[in-house]
This record gives sequence, structure tokens and C-alpha cells, in this order.
Amino acid sequence: MRFYILLFFTFLYLGASAQSNYKEDSEAILAVLESQRMAWSNGDIETFMEGYWKNDSLKFYGAGGITYGWKNTLSRYKEGYPTKDHTGKLEFKINALTQINSDTYYVMGEFFLKRHVGNANGIFMIIFKKINGVWKIIADTSC
Repeated sequence: MRFYILLFFTFLYLGASAQSNYKEDSEAILAVLESQRMAWSNGDIETFMEGYWKNDSLKFYGAGGITYGWKNTLSRYKEGYPTKDHTGKLEFKINALTQINSDTYYVMGEFFLKRHVGNANGIFMIIFKKINGVWKIIADTSC
């Protein structure tokens, strides 16, 4: 009987620990997205890109196909959004933030751009991974 009681409390502890990590992780991930939203809305694409993994293995998949690497993704953003009139004001609607494993989550949502050159909106799914203690986007699908 003692074994079952110990087993019960072990599962209870593990469940509470996982919930605690999810809360902390999701708050940290949402903070990255908020920093990106503010940078984008200020026309600061370089600071917006700080949320992405600075690595050649970063993957961005959009209407124009797949782009590999942080530098190439930055160039693509700068080409597609050359002025503040093009970046506009960014808003997100987060529809799901789901844990894949202890250091990886995916976020599904919608984006809304209010711009002088015409509003734009779409959907996204991004994958965050904790790298060296920091949450970074390692893959982004936006359209």
C-alpha cells in the first residue's frame, strides 16, 4: 500500500512540476512575441529578428517558399517591408501554445498588420526552442 501512496504523490509532483514549467515557459515565449510585436511596430526589423535563432538552420516558410538561415530571413523581411509604411502596426492573436517536449513548443496564431500601404493579415505556426537558456524561434511558417 505504501508503494501506491508513494507512486501517487510522485505523479502528483511530476504533474505540478510540468504545469509550473509550462506556465513559466509560456510566459517567456509570449514575452518574446511581445518584444517582436513592439519592434516590428516601430519599424525595427533587426530587433524583431532577435526572437529568431541566429543560425543557418533557421527555417522560414512563407508565400515565396522556404528561406534558410537567419541572415537570409532578415534580408527577405527587409526586402518585403522596406519602410515603416510597410511594417505598420502588428498585432497577434495566439490560438495555441503547445509543448512538444521540455524545451520545445509550437505557437499557432494570427497576425494583423495595419499599414498605410494597405492592411494585411494571415496565420502562422512557429516553433520555439530553448537554446542556451533563451527561447528562440527555430522554424516559422507564415502566410
